[in-house]
Amino acid sequence: MPVAAGTDPVQRAEIRTARVRAVERPGTGAHGEPPPVAERPDAAVIRDALGVGVAVGLSGFAFGVTAAGAGLSLWQSGALSLLVFTGASQFALVGALAAGGNPFTAAAGALFLGVRNAFYGLRLSAVLGYRGAARPLAAHWVIDETAAVTLAQPGRRSARLGFTVTGLSLYVLWNLTTLVGALGARALGDTAAWGLDAAVPAVFVALLAPMLRTAVERCTAGLAVLLLMVTLPVLPAGVPVLLAALAAPAVLAVQGRRRRTSAPRETAPAGPSPQERADADRATAGEDRA
Repeated sequence: MPVAAGTDPVQRAEIRTARVRAVERPGTGAHGEPPPVAERPDAAVIRDALGVGVAVGLSGFAFGVTAAGAGLSLWQSGALSLLVFTGASQFALVGALAAGGNPFTAAAGALFLGVRNAFYGLRLSAVLGYRGAARPLAAHWVIDETAAVTLAQPGRRSARLGFTVTGLSLYVLWNLTTLVGALGARALGDTAAWGLDAAVPAVFVALLAPMLRTAVERCTAGLAVLLLMVTLPVLPAGVPVLLAALAAPAVLAVQGRRRRTSAPRETAPAGPSPQERADADRATAGEDRA
């Protein structure tokens, strides 16, 4: 649309600027929508999922031994793995019981640790998109390892495949090795001397460490470890883990403040100079006389 000849020069300049700014960026798809995400090959997803499921699933042996050493029977150890199925909470429960703690206090600590799975579920619900009866069944497999494998996939199809393979392999192996560990605890003698309760945290750290690629992620992990080490000797089991989760919003808040202070201040666009205003007034007066 051409600019009217009688338009104020300042207005004409503003109109031209507005037209340049109004140019829309073209869409990347046929109708402007983003292009479809390229899925990973099934073989690669299955390989990664089985690697995590087998590595962590074998550490169920450590839980079976620890549970037996804490005085739990074979069926109690098996029921924990079948129904609870979250290693950190299970170890927290049997660790508190082994130390002579109250069963209700031990269960509360295990519940505190399991709260993080609810936050995983909020994220995975949108990624996996399960509906109907599949949702409560999938919820039982929402743990650290399945969340890590699922969120590493580029699309929904590979995410579902990674979640299913990781959850299935880990669930089966975890329960089988729990049974083997509980049965073989007597042959090991003093189970506390073996330090098997550190197996699951060690595996989790090994899975997490390669994912800390940026300075923000490394700072968050370091602050979480610091909070955990400071509060672990003085707070009940489970509470230090929840406090360590505060490291993420703390680091993000500091990062946001640094960005706001370091960002260059936007200067307001300069208005027309006095000479330009005078020229514009003369042009307007000439058009009025014409």
